[in-house]
Amino acid sequence: MEPEDAFFVRKQEEIGVSLNAVQKQAVLRTDGALLLLASPGSGKTTTIIMRIGYLIEVKDVSPARVKAITFSRASANDMKERFKRFFPDYPDDCVAFSTIHSLAFEMMRDYFRKKRVAYRLIEGDIAPGEVGSGESDKLPLHKKLILRELYHRIVGSLITDDQMDELTTYISFVKNKLIPPQQWSQVKCDVPEAERILHEYETFKRSGADKLLIDYDDMLVIGNEALERDRELLTSYQRRYDYVLTDESQDTSLVQHAIVEKLVRAHGNLCVVADDDQSIYGWRAAEPQYLLDFKRHYPRAAILKMTQNYRSSRTIVDIANRFIKRNQNRYDKNMFTANRSDRPIVLKSLSDYRFQAKYIAEKIAGIEQLREVAVLYRNNASSISLMNVFDRIGIPFYMKDGDNRFFSHWVVEDVLNFMRMAYTDKRAELFESIHTKCIGYVTKLQMAAIKGLANNESVFDNLLRFAEPQEYQRKLLQDAKDTFRQLRAMPPQQAIRAIRGKLGYEKALERLCERLGFRKEYLIGIVNTLEDIAEGLDTLEQFAARLKDLEAAMRSSRRNKTENAVTLSTLHSAKGLEFERVYMIDLIEGVIPSNDDVKKFDNGDTAPMEEAVRLFYVGMTRAKSHLELLSYRIRDGGQTKESRFMSHVRHLQSGPRQAAANPASATAAGREVRKPAAAPEAKRAKPVKKKTAKAELNPEEKQLLARIRETGSAHHLKFGQGEVVHLDEATIHIRFEGGVKKLLVAACLKTGLLTPV
Repeated sequence: MEPEDAFFVRKQEEIGVSLNAVQKQAVLRTDGALLLLASPGSGKTTTIIMRIGYLIEVKDVSPARVKAITFSRASANDMKERFKRFFPDYPDDCVAFSTIHSLAFEMMRDYFRKKRVAYRLIEGDIAPGEVGSGESDKLPLHKKLILRELYHRIVGSLITDDQMDELTTYISFVKNKLIPPQQWSQVKCDVPEAERILHEYETFKRSGADKLLIDYDDMLVIGNEALERDRELLTSYQRRYDYVLTDESQDTSLVQHAIVEKLVRAHGNLCVVADDDQSIYGWRAAEPQYLLDFKRHYPRAAILKMTQNYRSSRTIVDIANRFIKRNQNRYDKNMFTANRSDRPIVLKSLSDYRFQAKYIAEKIAGIEQLREVAVLYRNNASSISLMNVFDRIGIPFYMKDGDNRFFSHWVVEDVLNFMRMAYTDKRAELFESIHTKCIGYVTKLQMAAIKGLANNESVFDNLLRFAEPQEYQRKLLQDAKDTFRQLRAMPPQQAIRAIRGKLGYEKALERLCERLGFRKEYLIGIVNTLEDIAEGLDTLEQFAARLKDLEAAMRSSRRNKTENAVTLSTLHSAKGLEFERVYMIDLIEGVIPSNDDVKKFDNGDTAPMEEAVRLFYVGMTRAKSHLELLSYRIRDGGQTKESRFMSHVRHLQSGPRQAAANPASATAAGREVRKPAAAPEAKRAKPVKKKTAKAELNPEEKQLLARIRETGSAHHLKFGQGEVVHLDEATIHIRFEGGVKKLLVAACLKTGLLTPV
C-alpha cells in the first residue's frame, strides 16, 4: 500500500474520517500554489487539518515549518483543537496556527526592535483615567477616545456610536485597501469631516506622544512595509516556513494578501482555502476579486472545487446552488449533496412586521432542541423585538453578537427624557436635552433665557413669559405643556405615539437625518422597537423598568452559548455555523437588498448587490433540514415589498427543475406558492395578531389557568417546575430554581410552554 493510501486508511480507522476524491486531491497536492474553493458544509476544516497531518506524517515535514493563517482568533483556536483531536500524539502548538493580525504584529515588533522604535498599542480595553473630558488639550491614548476628541474639536458636537462605527470602518477600509492619503477623499463616509479627522488622527499617532501609537490596522500596514523595506527580515520569515495555508481567504484584504504573497515568494507552497460565494465583508475591505484573479498572481496554481455539501438537505442545496448563480462575478461551480430531499423551503408573508417575533415564538415554543434553532437577520436592531417576545414567554436565547448600545442610544434616551418631562416640566436642564426635537422650535437663546431661573415654574410658562417667543410659538408651547401633562396617564405605547406625533419627535428625527446624514429607517426603527416593547404595559415606570430588564437579559444571554437556547444572530456572524432549523427574517426590499445596494446597482455598480446575494446565500446554507423565509406587507403603516431574493427562491422552488429532482416536495411547494398572495396570507396572520399579552383564552386554556391558580404551581417547558408567586390577568410570576420569572399568561398557555403540575 502506498504511504498516502496508508495515511487515509489509518485516519479512518483511528478517528472515522473518510475523505471524498476532491478532498484527497487537496490533501495530496502539497507543492506549489493551490486555490481550494470550498462550498458551504463541504468539510473544509477537516480537509485542512488532514492536509497538515499529511505533510507531517507522510512528507516528513517538521510541524514547526507549517504556517496556518486564519481570519479570526476563533477559527485559529478551532483549528488547534481539531488538529489535537486528529493527531493527539503531537505536542500542543507544534503547528503555528495564528490570525493574520498576530503574524503581522510579530513582523512589526521584530522590525521596530531592529529600528529601535518605541511604540504603544491604542486598542483593546480602555484603561481607567483615559476617558477624555473634552476640556484638556492633551488627547487620551486610546483609538476611540482620540477619535471622539478629534471629532468634538473639528465638528463641534459629540460623536454618536453609529458615527464612531462608520468612522472606524472608514479608517480600516482605507488602510486595508492600501489607499494613499491623497485618495482618502474618494472613499465615501457619511461622518462629517471624516477625511480631516483621519489626517489629524494619523498626525497625532506619529507626534502626539512619546511613543509611536499603533492600532490594529497599523499592524498590517507596517508589517507589510517591514517586509518590503527590510530584506533581512523578509528572508528570515520566508526561511521560517516551508508550507503556508490561509483559511477564509474570501475575507482577506489587499494588505493581508500582500503579506502572504511576500511570505511564500521563495518557495511558492501556498494553499488558499476560500469560497468566493461567501465573501460578505466588502465594507470591511475584503477582496473577493483577488480570488478570481488567483491565476494572475500565481500562474502555475491549481484550482480545486470542493462542492459536496454534507450539511443540508437536497432541497436546500439545490435551491441555494441555483440561487447563487444570480451573481456573474464568481467561479462557475455546482454545489451538490448525497443527503436526502426534505420538506420544501417555507416562504411566509405576514400582514405586518410586528407579527414576526410572535410567529417565530409560536413555531419554536414546543421544540426541545432549541440549540438547533437560529433566527438570522441583516441588522442588529431586529434582535430587540425578538428578544422582547422570547423573554416575555420564557424561551431561552443566545445572542451571538448582542449590542447593548441599543439601550444607551440617544434616541432611546430622548424618548425616556420626554417621559421624564411628563412627571415634572419644571426642570430646564431636562427640557434642554430635547428642546430641539420637540414642537415649539425653542432656540438656544431662548433656553439660555430661562436656564438661570429658579422660580419652580413650568419651563413652558417661563418660555412664554421670559424668552420673548414668536407669535407662532405661543400656541405650540401651550400645546406641548398640555400634552406633557396628559402623557403621564397614558399607557407607554400610546405615550410613545404622542411623543413622535403630537410632540413632533418624528419630524425632528427626519430633519436631523437630512442635516447630518443619519439613516432615517434606522432611527425610526428604534422608535418602532420601543413601541413594540411598550405593548401590554400600563405605566411609564413599567416601560423604563422593562428596558432595564431587557438590557440585563441581553447581557445574561451571552452565558447561554453552550446551553439549550435559540441562537439570534446577524447573517454576517452566522457564517461557519449550522442549525437544523433556520428562520431568516425582515426579507423585504430596503433591508436585503438595502436601499443603498439598489441605488448603486441602478447606477451600474453591481458589487454591493452581488455581496447582498452572497449574504442571503450564507443565511440559506446555515440550515440543515428546515429553512423558513419571512417577509411582511406592512411596516409602520406603509406598504413594503418582498425582497427580490425571496421572490427568486419562490420562483426556483416552483420551477420544473425542482420537480424533477424531488417530485414530492416540488408538488407541495407548488401548491403553496400558487395560492393568491394577499388574501390567504392575511387570513393566516390574524390568529397571530390575537395572541398578544391580553389575548382571550379559549375554554381549555381557562381551565388550565384555573388549575394553576388552584395548585399554586406550574411547569414551564424550558425552566421546569416552579411556585406561582403572583398571577394577574396578563402576567404570571413563577419562582423556578434559577430565580423568579415574569411571563405572559396567554402567550405561554397558547404555545404550550406552561402547564399545571
